[in-house]
Amino acid sequence: MKRLITTAACAIATCVAAMTHAAPLSEAKRAELSAHAMDQSLPIEERVATIKKLYPDMLNADGTTPTRTICVWDIVGKTGPIYNAAVDQQARMLGWGVDVKLEAYTSESVLAEDLKAGQCDAALFTGLRARLFNKFTGTIDSIGAVPSSAHMKLLMRVLTDPKNADRMVDGQYVVMGYAPLGAAYIFVNDRAINTLAKAAGKRVAVMDYDLVQAEMVQQIGANPVPTSMISAGGKFNNNNVDVLPAPLVAYNIMELYKGIGDTGGIVNYPFSQLTLQLIGRAERFPNELAQLVREDFLKRYDDLEQIVNQQIGDIPESAFIEISDDDKAEYQVMMQEARIQLRDRGYYDPYMLTLQRKVRCKFEPAHFECANPVE
Repeated sequence: MKRLITTAACAIATCVAAMTHAAPLSEAKRAELSAHAMDQSLPIEERVATIKKLYPDMLNADGTTPTRTICVWDIVGKTGPIYNAAVDQQARMLGWGVDVKLEAYTSESVLAEDLKAGQCDAALFTGLRARLFNKFTGTIDSIGAVPSSAHMKLLMRVLTDPKNADRMVDGQYVVMGYAPLGAAYIFVNDRAINTLAKAAGKRVAVMDYDLVQAEMVQQIGANPVPTSMISAGGKFNNNNVDVLPAPLVAYNIMELYKGIGDTGGIVNYPFSQLTLQLIGRAERFPNELAQLVREDFLKRYDDLEQIVNQQIGDIPESAFIEISDDDKAEYQVMMQEARIQLRDRGYYDPYMLTLQRKVRCKFEPAHFECANPVE
């Protein structure tokens, strides 16, 4: 009996191994299966089954579900809202045949390096950091390109169309999802700094991994101060910088009200809509599987936005600095000029800028940029 059981077990293992190492598919067959897996009109179960046919090596040798490590940036670690949102995604991916192990990081820079080193199969961090891995989706957060949440939701719907799937792969990395992180504003320690021109001579916080940000700040006559996501709040609160671009959620989480004090405020004009992005290693997450994750992110857009809004908390109206319509129009022109300059330097993706312009014109067709588009 023992020998019979052993023989049967070996036979099963051989069959699984044979399935896992089946004859390679022809290019035509692969294209057919890929199109089937990307077809949003099909039931999710059918698409998952097709993905398994496309990538039989995704199964372990014994036919069990493979484990993938997703590393999650959350400034407060495992107790934070970003990590908790990732836990919800964990259960969905198990239903698609991937057992996800989550690891929490409080440092984006360490997380990015671990993704490059293969310590993480995928990483969830800000779109600003994601630009290092995919310029196309890394341009979503471009300055002034997405005026509101409504614009962002429409843009993400366009991006999630399978016709844009090929743009989600850049070298060895694949974009698996994008979520709203809220609008970014300018926090200042002096209410007189209510325009870019008045920032001349002031100390402006810039990300320490992005030299282009420093150059743009220098162009307006201000002094860039390199900082990390973790240290930015402390530098503003301790008066080491005068100007800090940040999402509203930072007001309470980073206690930026300390840096604002009695003399500062928040310029009440969003200059960017920020994102969180999930970037995976393409050999660990095929693009067809990544497409399912991208679609799931889009379905959860409203829920994810609600989480962000809850984290913003209460910000007193007195903290905001109102600016005139003329100043807002000037901001729009200056931000467009900055986008074009950064596009021409290869920093922003041209096609993404075009999509964003089309979305803006969908909402405001009479705007000056719609009649004679330059993006």
